[in-house]
Amino acid sequence: QVQLVESGGGLVQPGGSLRLSCAASGITFSIYDMGWYRQAPGKQRELVATINSSITSSGGTKYGDSVKGRFTISRDIAKNTVYLQMNSLKPEDTAVYYCKGELGRLVYWGKGTLVTVSS
Repeated sequence: QVQLVESGGGLVQPGGSLRLSCAASGITFSIYDMGWYRQAPGKQRELVATINSSITSSGGTKYGDSVKGRFTISRDIAKNTVYLQMNSLKPEDTAVYYCKGELGRLVYWGKGTLVTVSS
């Protein structure tokens, strides 16, 4: 059974930092492209960051325009975990953050973790 379990969300003040984690099980983690997406109330789900497999692809990363320079995606193959380091958080970063794993037509999503940026 495939599971992607996000953690690390919470309440943080503007300008603060959080690190999200997504632990994967039931998949060969190293060959999956992984990503973080977010959905704010009343808005569509949007790309935050992706990191390709270094085995099946380039291992490269991509970021949404609104988070470039503030967020960093990384993965630990040994721990089957992908991370999202979020710095200089803004109120507009408030959303549910979802982890995604993709290999061709195989696509899996986690249930999400809520990040609230507020003073």
